[in-house]
Amino acid sequence: MARIRVTCSVFSALIVVLVLCGGPAGLQGQTTPASLEPKVDAVFATWTASTPGCAVGVSSGGRIVLEKGYGEADLEHDVRNGAETIFEAGSVSKQFTAAAVLLLAREGKLSLDDPVRKYIPELPDYGKPLLIRHMLTHTSGLRDWGEVEAIAGWPRTSRVYTHAHVLDIVSRQKALNFEPGTNWSYSNTGYNLAAIIVARVSGQPFAEFCRARIFEPLGMTHTSWRDDFTRIVKGRAIAYSQARDGYRQNMPFENVHGNGGLLTTVGDLLRWNENFAAPKVGDQEFLRIEQEPGRFNDGKPYDYALGLYIRTYKGLREVSHSGSTAGYRAYLTRYPDQHISVAVLCNAANGAAERYAHAVADLYLGDKITPTPATTNAIANDDILVTDRMKSRAGMYRNTVTGAVLTILLDKGQFRLDGGTPATNTLVPESDSRFSSLNRDRWFEFDAKGTLSVPAANGTVETYERVEPAHPTAEQLMALSGTYVSDEAEVTLQMIVEGTDLKVTRRPDTKLTLRPLYKDAFAAQGLGVIIFRRDAQGAVVGLSVVQDRVWDLRFTRQVGKPTGT
Repeated sequence: MARIRVTCSVFSALIVVLVLCGGPAGLQGQTTPASLEPKVDAVFATWTASTPGCAVGVSSGGRIVLEKGYGEADLEHDVRNGAETIFEAGSVSKQFTAAAVLLLAREGKLSLDDPVRKYIPELPDYGKPLLIRHMLTHTSGLRDWGEVEAIAGWPRTSRVYTHAHVLDIVSRQKALNFEPGTNWSYSNTGYNLAAIIVARVSGQPFAEFCRARIFEPLGMTHTSWRDDFTRIVKGRAIAYSQARDGYRQNMPFENVHGNGGLLTTVGDLLRWNENFAAPKVGDQEFLRIEQEPGRFNDGKPYDYALGLYIRTYKGLREVSHSGSTAGYRAYLTRYPDQHISVAVLCNAANGAAERYAHAVADLYLGDKITPTPATTNAIANDDILVTDRMKSRAGMYRNTVTGAVLTILLDKGQFRLDGGTPATNTLVPESDSRFSSLNRDRWFEFDAKGTLSVPAANGTVETYERVEPAHPTAEQLMALSGTYVSDEAEVTLQMIVEGTDLKVTRRPDTKLTLRPLYKDAFAAQGLGVIIFRRDAQGAVVGLSVVQDRVWDLRFTRQVGKPTGT
């Protein structure tokens, strides 16, 4: 059956091309049902000729049934997004890196259970086995190098990074977030190291290995790695972020890849997804291993495989991953039992790729999905008799591992988390010891001692203990002032007191006001949580910076006089 593809060129308006006999990689095409295409258009209606936008692709039963673009690929030159527009796929890229490692494993050239230091001796010895498998499942404990550099004042997209930089940064890290295999924390570092391992073991540049072993066999003719951001890529969409007066370019100007950096089209992503149903790359064992959810050291499972989330969506098995790099957003999902795939790629930072992909999937899955019960607000806070015991739960809580803060507020009889929007931070009491989010997708439970448990990533549970908010005096703040140095991040932080505020300065021109949290802990917008460390005698000897993917980056206090005004 023929396929209708909507595409664009630099010099023309939309051209509709009737392509006979299907696609180049064996994914034969067909027209999407006439009743569905207008509904797909409605999903992307916000993207117009004056905005960036997205592309969407759908395959069903091994056939591409829809490829279409919306909005502009290049706002400066009025180039439209089309079916063959190339976007960056962000962390959707990770499954390809995992596949490259797995191909070498299937050939006996390495094992997923090999120590990483066997191939990357630059990695420090942390005293516990850190395996390739740990890196591919985000259970390595490796700090995310991008967040380390953000703490240093050079976040990603602010300077050019290469794999040599990644190795240099990793070589300086004296500790992990946790013992490998005991917890889960998303880390790009592991996937960059995996790409380096592929190059060292295969003897080929990582990008060349993937081209020859994955992209070409699958007919992914528009796909490559952004291993040189200065390279001209015909048909690539420029990425944008929204500003007050319009859009601004927001491109990933770095050569680091493997964690992200895949340049591709929706059609090529569908061809990759079809490989799991009709494999041309890898054997059945290869496919099984890549899609097998991992287990922690204690045997407890989690829902991340090798670069893929294995979950359910509206009662159906779903294999998926999202992506976000600079101004690009992406989502690739597959419903293996229904043999349906959806790919969405956007060149706008506010493009809700995951939401769009699920909205389109709903259309093509039709009556196969289990209707989600409508979220009812019948059990809203104002319908519940708030007991004194419930009221006592309001307050500040400290993460027992990282020191990060969660605050429960009681405002006009309603409970909410500090920060976020009402849709995401409203808490509904279910009992004196348990609260849930408004849509019932998260729970917050207190034990008999008042310790708070909150579900976190991949089946892990974070615990929080009650702490009293701090109101430090000027004298107490002055005792914290001084110079703090991190060799791991190669940065110096200067703590100064101005009036009644403690502030942090960082070269060349950063100056942030610290907001007190609990004793010796402060929040610094854009930097994270800062926790001052004391010795046995109570003297301040250093501090830790805590972020989502860097749990305890230590700074040593330099001897000197307190500074202030």
